[in-house]
Amino acid sequence: MNINELKNLTEKLKETFLIAGQIALDLRSKGLKTKIKSDNSPVTNADLEVDRLFKEKINQITPNMPLISEESVILSKKNNYNNFWLVDPIDGTKDYINNRSEFTLNAALINNLEPVIGIIYAPAKKKLFYSYGNGFAFVEFENEKKKLDCKKKTKLGEVYALTSSSEPSDQILKVHKSFNVKKFTNMRSSYKFCVIATGEFDIYAAKARAYEWDIAAGHAIVKHAGGIVTTLDEKFFKYGKDNYKNLDLLVKRSKNLEL
Repeated sequence: MNINELKNLTEKLKETFLIAGQIALDLRSKGLKTKIKSDNSPVTNADLEVDRLFKEKINQITPNMPLISEESVILSKKNNYNNFWLVDPIDGTKDYINNRSEFTLNAALINNLEPVIGIIYAPAKKKLFYSYGNGFAFVEFENEKKKLDCKKKTKLGEVYALTSSSEPSDQILKVHKSFNVKKFTNMRSSYKFCVIATGEFDIYAAKARAYEWDIAAGHAIVKHAGGIVTTLDEKFFKYGKDNYKNLDLLVKRSKNLEL
């Protein structure tokens, strides 16, 4: 796909994200219906409704493109596609259930096993992040559109990290030490990728955890904003892996995190 085709698909999905985000907020205010899945993670009626909306719209604009969603995937079925959508209707479901603001709605288009479109909406923050190619990463907030370039917004010479846990493992703390991390902040959803793309944080390191739909949209946005997404040993990776399991992860705002 060329850049114009990718832009066109992204633009067609933006309104659906805004609608789905408002539905998620409305359902939460009315009181959620929550079940526990086989992996002991929660799923709500809002997850399923957002999933339905995304599938309906994506199947409309790309009728021949496979769609892999957290809420309907069959993990035992091996992925044989090179091109497909990855959808996580609500990432950070626990934050969502507990009336926190950092939960997100996510979709990514994978082309030749690499993310070429990423869309993340944080409804409670009313911030829509999206990208469709190198140099084409944006955030929309309060009727204003800004280009994302990973330019550092924190103090020069100091490195600020994000973590998935309030108590990072020794392995992750060792990574922090190697990059001279001054302090870290715990954040659970894909919003981590967004604030690295905006330059508010510098680095996110994580052991292998979660699934491809949790990171694909964020991967695209950071990469297209000029950041770097690799494994902890700084090797590049592709999507469509067995069981969609993530590798360990290193997300960097730039090569030199102190500048």
